[in-house]
Order: sequence, then structure tokens, then C-alpha cells
Amino acid sequence: MSSQHTQHSDTSLKRAGLISLDALRTAVEGNEISTVMVAVPDMLGRLQGKRLAANLFLDRIASGTRVSEACAYILATDVDMAPLNGFALTGWEQGFQDIGFVPDLKTLRALPHLPGTALVHCEAVYPDGAPVDVAPRYMLRTQLDRLAELGLEARVGLESEFLLCKGEQPVVPHNLDYALSHPPLLADFFRYLEEALHHSGTPVEAVKTEGAPGQVEVTFPYGPALEACDAYTVYKQVVRHLAQRQGMTATFMSAPFTGMCSGLHLHLSLWQDEAPAFATTSRTQLPTDAMGHSIAGLLSGMPHLAPLYAPTPNSYKRYAAAPHTFAPQFMNWGIDNRGCAVRVTGHGDGTHLEIRLPGADANPYLALAACLASVVHGLTEKLNPPAPCLGDAYDDRQSLPVRRDLSEALAYFDGSSFAAWALGPDVVQHYAHAAKAEIAQHRGQVTEVERERGFDRA
Repeated sequence: MSSQHTQHSDTSLKRAGLISLDALRTAVEGNEISTVMVAVPDMLGRLQGKRLAANLFLDRIASGTRVSEACAYILATDVDMAPLNGFALTGWEQGFQDIGFVPDLKTLRALPHLPGTALVHCEAVYPDGAPVDVAPRYMLRTQLDRLAELGLEARVGLESEFLLCKGEQPVVPHNLDYALSHPPLLADFFRYLEEALHHSGTPVEAVKTEGAPGQVEVTFPYGPALEACDAYTVYKQVVRHLAQRQGMTATFMSAPFTGMCSGLHLHLSLWQDEAPAFATTSRTQLPTDAMGHSIAGLLSGMPHLAPLYAPTPNSYKRYAAAPHTFAPQFMNWGIDNRGCAVRVTGHGDGTHLEIRLPGADANPYLALAACLASVVHGLTEKLNPPAPCLGDAYDDRQSLPVRRDLSEALAYFDGSSFAAWALGPDVVQHYAHAAKAEIAQHRGQVTEVERERGFDRA
């Protein structure tokens, strides 16, 4: 395991985590950092961009005298980075033109797991400097601004699940939920992951093995929403990097195997004048007005925005798994009920909502943008929630079922007046086109299930 030990040497930790521009300049002069990765999150939440010479970044990009550029298709593509036509943003008719990257210098961080490297998140802009409205980071900013107009701030803690595999099988064959004794391969991975995240400015609250074989859950502390999502993209990159170093694959599929589900739960609270708007004195107390309106908005709005938090056909197989897999099957809410789409959890000032709809494959910027747009709807219309689910959430026949597949989700998204109000018609058209391309890609594929059921019997 010498490669892991080497990557966390004392030299590499001279600059670690979030750093200032002056600190970056000092690190470059001292030959500690030679490369700056400029990145924007794509539609899937992956960081895409370029590796720039650190001196060039300081002299031209950070100073504002020049903007780094990339082909606009990085915000109009599928998981395979295929250059798709039909997007208004870019395509063969437009010649696949460039967009600019404007660095958000507050996000500068050194990455000790990649010695000599720093990372900065960027805003995607058109040549005239206008923001690209379909960029996930800008979409989240837009919803945060709408919330701010109501005098409210969103604070978020993310809870991520993923699966570690060796080859095509989970690294362990059985349930290790809450276990504190792990096989050496897992124990080493956890140690390096916690260290790498701590020193990259994305410290975790907890790491644990989850209920499915090879499944891991990582929870992050509360913080401002945009910072939480930026940190998540770093985390996801670190997870994949360290897994590959140890001969494993980390998969963030929502349903990596039949009957197995991984989620990305969003823990959300609203604050007004530095005070928690969801605070309650008792677990059994009815929600505050702000919380009640937010719950109602989520239950009303999220069914229209499913392609933003469940973007692939596989996303819906998480919902369609057998009941009691901890993935919601109805648009309901309850107090400390993990079977519901929206769970009220926490205590006192820490009372908050856990939105359990997004799967592990969700882009956190888009999933959270969908949540906040729905919350704003509930608050502005002063919607009231239905009665909470008091029993088995999977026996609920009064609430709307979650969408069954991406085609159904698309039908309720494309042309939805609510989606157009929440996101803007151009954004809806962009993500509807992405969903159509994903559906078309899967529609023509022959699956193993089809072969198993029909190869010698049809």
C-alpha cells in the first residue's frame, strides 16, 4: 500500500483543503502546486474541465484577463460523452461552439490525494459573459436566490450511498450494516478516504458500511447548499480515485443489482435571520408553518421534476424494488419514518427534512434545485401538507406513487406548467431532451433478463 502512504506525505500536506488565491500563489512559487484543474459539474454531476499550468491560471485566468474555454457539449451530453444533437445549447447545427469557465475563487482547494494539484469550481458562461442557464451550478444558485427573496437560507447535509465492487461483485458478500470490524481491504479504504476528504476540505461526519453487501454510506456536516454540493463533487472524485488505486470500482448506480438500492438523501433545513425555521420542541409536534408549507411544496412539486433527481432508467428500478428496501414508493411524509419520500427528523433546533427521493446517481445540484423550487412553491402558495404517514409507508394507498420509469417522469416534466415556472422553459427543454436521449439509448438494448426469459423458450 506504499502508493497511498506516499500520496499523504508531509510535503503534500503543506497546502491542503480550501486555500486562498494568495496561498495558491505561494504554493506555486514554492513548487508545491504545479497544476490547477478548472471544472464545472456536468448534467450528471461529474467534474469536467481542464488541467492548466498553475502559472498560467494565476497570470491569466484568476486575474480575469482570460477565460478558460471548453466545448459547450460538456453540458449537453450523455454518460458516454457522446456529442448529441438537438440541444439548443449546442450541436452540429451550431458547430459545437465553446463556453467559458469563470473560476469561483472561494472554491480553490489543494488535493493531497493528487500531489501538486489544486481544483477550482467554475461558472459556465457564454462568450458575452452571460451565465449558461442549464448549468447545474447556476440552476441551484437560481433557486437559492428565489429562496433569499423570501428571507430564507437553505442549509444542507448530504448522505451518500455507493457500492464497492471487486470485478463485478461486491467486495463483501453479506450485510455489514453498522459493523465496526471490516475486512482489511475495506478498513484500509475507509482510512485513506477519511484522510483524503479531511485534507481536501471536505470532512465527513460519519462513514459506515450499509445494509447491502459492499455498500458504504458517507454523511456530511450541515452547511450552505452550494458549498455542500461543491464538496460532494470532490468527494465523488476522491472515492473513485482511491477505489481504483486499491483495485476496486465504486458504483453510484441507484440500483446496481436487482433488489439493491443506493440513495443520495438530502437533509434540508431553512434558516431566517440566523434562526432555524423548522425548530420544534417535540418529535410529535405538528410542523411549523414553514416546515408544513415546505413539505406540501415538496409533495406537490417533486412529481413534476423527477428527471432532475432520477435521471436514468436505472434510477426508477430503485423505487420499483421490493417494498421495505428504504427507497420510497409513494409521495408521502412522516415523522422519523424512513419509508417515506420526506422524513421529518432531528431534534429541537436541529429538526429538518430528509428528502429520500434522489438515488445515488443523482446530480446533487439538480436534485437540490428541484427540492428548493418545490419548497418555494409551497411557501409562496402557503400549501398545507396532507396528514403524515403513521404506519408502514409502503402500505400507503392514499398518496401518489413515485414515477414508475423515466418515460412516465418525462411525460410529467416536459410541458409541465409547474416545471416551466420553477426552472424556465429553456431549462425544461434541455433536460427533457437529455431524458429522451437516455430513453432512446436504452430502448434499443437487449437485456440479460430478456435473454434469460426468452432465449430458448420464445
